[in-house]
Amino acid sequence: MMNWLKTNTAAARLKMSEEMTKYRNRDFMEAVVAGCALVAAADGSVSGAEKQKMVGYMQASDELKVFKIDDVIAAFTAAVAKFDFDATIGKGEALRKIAKIKGKNGADRLLVRVCCAIGAADGNFDAQERAAVVTICTELGLDPADFDL
Repeated sequence: MMNWLKTNTAAARLKMSEEMTKYRNRDFMEAVVAGCALVAAADGSVSGAEKQKMVGYMQASDELKVFKIDDVIAAFTAAVAKFDFDATIGKGEALRKIAKIKGKNGADRLLVRVCCAIGAADGNFDAQERAAVVTICTELGLDPADFDL
């Protein structure tokens, strides 16, 4: 009986911890997805390499791997669809989500680094993608020069 109680208590504690992590990091996940969509859409098309790089980051990140990859893909698809509908609407929505993490324990700087990696994922971090990351830096109150932009 005691073993059963220990096992189930540990499992419940782990589940609760995962749920709290999801809740705490939801804004960060949405900001990363929005930033990736903004940079990926900057040159007019979202490449497979950019999608794979974003998914790979989400799976490797300790803060974000608690999210189901299907949820991340759905969020990314929704963000890209806004750009497909209207670039101005897509950009505005992306920046709104990005602004939620401004000044939060280095999350903003990490977001910019991830976006730089997404821009370079297809082997060409072009001027439009760089400009998108500069826009993200401006939204977050960060100096683009800190990221060699």
